Amino acid sequence: MTRPVRARIDLQALRHNLSIARQAAAGSRVMAVIKADGYGHGLVPVAQALADADAFAVASLEEALALRDAGIERPVLLLEGLFEAAELEAAVANRLWLVVHAEHQLRWLEDAAPDGALHVWLKLDTGMHRLGVAPDHAAEFHRRLLAIPAVRRGSLALMSHLACADDPDSACTDRQLDTFVQLTDGLQGRRSLANSAALLTRPQTRFDWVRPGIMLYGASPLTAGKIVQQPLQPVMTFRTGLIAVARRRKGDSIGYGCSWTCPEDMPVGVAAAGYGDGYPRHAPPGTPVLVNGRRAALAGRVSMDMICIDLRGAPDARVGDPVVLWGEGLAADEVARHAGTIAYELLCGVTARVAREYAG
Repeated sequence: MTRPVRARIDLQALRHNLSIARQAAAGSRVMAVIKADGYGHGLVPVAQALADADAFAVASLEEALALRDAGIERPVLLLEGLFEAAELEAAVANRLWLVVHAEHQLRWLEDAAPDGALHVWLKLDTGMHRLGVAPDHAAEFHRRLLAIPAVRRGSLALMSHLACADDPDSACTDRQLDTFVQLTDGLQGRRSLANSAALLTRPQTRFDWVRPGIMLYGASPLTAGKIVQQPLQPVMTFRTGLIAVARRRKGDSIGYGCSWTCPEDMPVGVAAAGYGDGYPRHAPPGTPVLVNGRRAALAGRVSMDMICIDLRGAPDARVGDPVVLWGEGLAADEVARHAGTIAYELLCGVTARVAREYAG
């Protein structure tokens, strides 16, 4: 019998979530963000399932080339641009779109004067202070890019990234939006600002292109307590099975460190999943799981390959019964809150030894 831990990827749910993004985007074009191996769901299968997206966004040349090798012909944007000048040749040959966020990247384009039509997205720092051209230099960068013969005037785009869009009430987003509008006023080029959260809550940020990411995978882009009105569907169901069930006595300690003890005589199960599979090691006792569709909870510390489960909520559980760690019936956002993290980290953290099974 093979180890039962699996990540089931529902491609129909992925397409459903894309349709929600497109409905929210109204007349804007949709660039699906599929970096980090499609947020842990598998880069190429995700791109194939999202064939109706207008373009894709990735973090590196390697990710983009994997898409091209798989026959994906949609436009692909390198969100962090080129990491060294030597990448330019492959980027041009594979018709990749480039973000320029710094002086050295602009110089690489000016010095190389590559043949062919370059599609360039100029990234502006509107207040996140991570990547982007400072406001005082925005017009200069724009002028220099248009002076490069290979940069087609109709292909230049202007973008920025929002720091606090996950909080719909944040004044930071208002300031960034105002700055973006001011910086791009009078500059030629399509504009892009909205990520998943802004797309769903801030219509004024949508502009020409929107860039949904986490919402495509069915997790909420909003901070805890903020309700997403649109019916997103979970794409990944991370599941395993019980490999042991035993009756434990009141006072018995469970797992490493003897830090959790049974409050009464009770059944305790062991499931084949741990931090070696991407389940968060810091998930505390009480973090929910589903056993046969019924709620149960972690007992003791997460091990590399196993977790222990308080089965008082599922007293009839037996070896071989299914355990859902997150996904259908148990939102990754809820598990993430217990573990003190975000759904992004859970989804991206599922390791390579976990088989992905695709459906839909």
